[in-house]
Amino acid sequence: MNVILYDNNRINYYPLSLTRPIAYFRVGILTIKEKWNIYYDSVSVKTEAYLATKYPINVLNDNLWINASILPSEELITELKNLRVGEGLSKNGQVFAFRSNDFDIDKLNIIDSHAQFSVLEKISDIFSLNGQQIKNDMKIMGMLKMEWMGDKKILEDIKDSNIKIGNHPIYIEDGAKLQHSILNTSDGPIYIGKDAEIMEGSMIRGPFAMGQNSVVKMGTKIYGATTLGPYCKVGGELNNVVLFGYSSKSHDGFLGNSVLGEWCNLGAGTNISNLKNNYADVRLWNYSSERFENTALQFCGLIMGDHSKSSINTMFNTGTVVGVSANIFGAGFPRNFIPSFSWGGSKGFMIYKLSKMYNVASKVFSRRGVEFSKIEEDILLEVYNLTKRYRNEV
Repeated sequence: MNVILYDNNRINYYPLSLTRPIAYFRVGILTIKEKWNIYYDSVSVKTEAYLATKYPINVLNDNLWINASILPSEELITELKNLRVGEGLSKNGQVFAFRSNDFDIDKLNIIDSHAQFSVLEKISDIFSLNGQQIKNDMKIMGMLKMEWMGDKKILEDIKDSNIKIGNHPIYIEDGAKLQHSILNTSDGPIYIGKDAEIMEGSMIRGPFAMGQNSVVKMGTKIYGATTLGPYCKVGGELNNVVLFGYSSKSHDGFLGNSVLGEWCNLGAGTNISNLKNNYADVRLWNYSSERFENTALQFCGLIMGDHSKSSINTMFNTGTVVGVSANIFGAGFPRNFIPSFSWGGSKGFMIYKLSKMYNVASKVFSRRGVEFSKIEEDILLEVYNLTKRYRNEV
């Protein structure tokens, strides 16, 4: 079956969906697309035209169209496999999947779904659902019955050097390095990707996942429901955090109940508040309604779009949303909503010029052996134009 994950209500997931389809959000160990790839060989995405070159669609005569915010479950897969051409599945009156040669729901025979599955309904669900999704991903990747996997000789050294607490499994890919750290699996499993490294003195509680070539620096404290995508580097203290990939928080400072896109960097001593002094629910900027909305969460920290950065000793208030390619610095708390391509801090912002941003991005990409291509430039140019209104540009 040819599966196409289609974006729905993209603006509700800005700024993270400004630079990628929703299917490329990381929740748990895997991205949403990678989760579906476990069940189906052919999975592509239907997204905005300016993203389609980097994320192309593959349309055949028979396609299974699925809302990209849906996270797969065994129950749902069973229902999807029973769909015939011209049929669709709905939940609470909303069609979320259908089988058709084209993207058209008007002539479908709609069937009510009785399957249990999770949905990304709002951007904060990325960290709220992360712990359960780590457990689910371990299960569907076939790892729950495996413990301390990988090269046997290396693993003997790892077991002698590190301390394991709890009964949940640990999965270690080949090439991973761990030295003199404490891994607590009492509340969930731990996944350590290929060629990743946990330096000495670190304390990690599951559920936790780190992707290929990511690094946990010396003495880092990581609480559960945290995911580091590939090529991330972290230090200090983290709690219920998701880094999509290629992002760094390499030094001391606290980051909690937060999501960072790709190519972000938090300078040394950057601290994020994730709890209001009065313990009230956190309000978070919503691009769709263009106002701050109640998350119904007591803990909510930072949402940061791709390519954004903070300087040393930057402070972010509870429930801050930072757009794409913003550069934040200076003393004091900046405002809770920072538009894309903003340069400044608590004393005000100016526009971060595209030419300067491209220059920085090119250097950052090259450090990870990745080309900053014309495709990347064109996406950022489109994002720049899409977000002018939030910077009060004409």
